[in-house]
Amino acid sequence: MPTSTPRLLVVEDDDAIREVVSTTLRLEGYAVEALADGLTAHQAARAFRPDLAILDVRLPNGPSGLSVARLLREGSDLPILFLTAADSVDDRLAGFDAGGDDYLVKPFVMAELLARVNALLRRSGRLVSQTWQVGDLVVDEERRSVHRAGAAVALTTKEFDLLVALARHPDRVLSKVQLLASLWGFDAVDGNLVEVHVSSLRRKLEQHGPRVIQTVRGAGYRLRVPE
Repeated sequence: MPTSTPRLLVVEDDDAIREVVSTTLRLEGYAVEALADGLTAHQAARAFRPDLAILDVRLPNGPSGLSVARLLREGSDLPILFLTAADSVDDRLAGFDAGGDDYLVKPFVMAELLARVNALLRRSGRLVSQTWQVGDLVVDEERRSVHRAGAAVALTTKEFDLLVALARHPDRVLSKVQLLASLWGFDAVDGNLVEVHVSSLRRKLEQHGPRVIQTVRGAGYRLRVPE
């Protein structure tokens, strides 16, 4: 099922807190990737494409939350919220210096965490995620990148725009005319343009998994996970 809900990365070593936070966020409608340490946080972020990261500062294994924040911020404006027991002024300043946008000290009230998450997403324009996921296919519209089964897929500009057009309408059939008008403008009349680009797009995506762009005879194309 394609998703475009905000995607949150949670890095928290305390099992109970991680479980409560992750479950609550999912119940609020967010897509959540939860990790117990910072060892794989950067790699997970590249695959998951979060819209916001919630980081503990003191992580017992691997890099600290501050180091993870610096890695996530390299070439990215990803909002970061620190959720930590480190409550001194120096700790807070270190968090903001590492790229944090907000800082919430434990123990905390869940309603306040949810409010801060919502505020950060709203201020950054990420209340609606620009990342679309269909099965193992992840389309990051903001960064104009595509990953299939964890592997980067290089697309031309038009192939990417075609894939986004299909991903924006989960499970909906789009006709050749709709795709022509959307991608090439109303002056374009050659339906072969769509066929040629769909064929090329399929070839690249299917190097990493089964077909996800389906032809609906007489109607058009749709993006769907194969059953």
